[in-house]
Amino acid sequence: MVENNASPLPHFGALRELVDFFESHDMGDYWDAMPETDFEVDIKRKCRLVSIDEDLMSQLSDIAKSRQVSVEALIELWLRDRATGASH
Repeated sequence: MVENNASPLPHFGALRELVDFFESHDMGDYWDAMPETDFEVDIKRKCRLVSIDEDLMSQLSDIAKSRQVSVEALIELWLRDRATGASH
């Protein structure tokens, strides 16, 4: 068994302090000091993948870049706007 030479886990007043600490420390050295926790994950949102013609995707990428948004955000916005308009 490997001997654990890490100092005791410090108290953190904020999540950012904990993140900063573990950016420069090995979490494995403190595994036994970590509190046990239980949580449930209930993922209700589903993502669908669709294929888009390469030329069209290139155009969409250019438009998204010019608007400083991700191409995914641009496409979702446009589709949502179009779907809303079609349902009225």
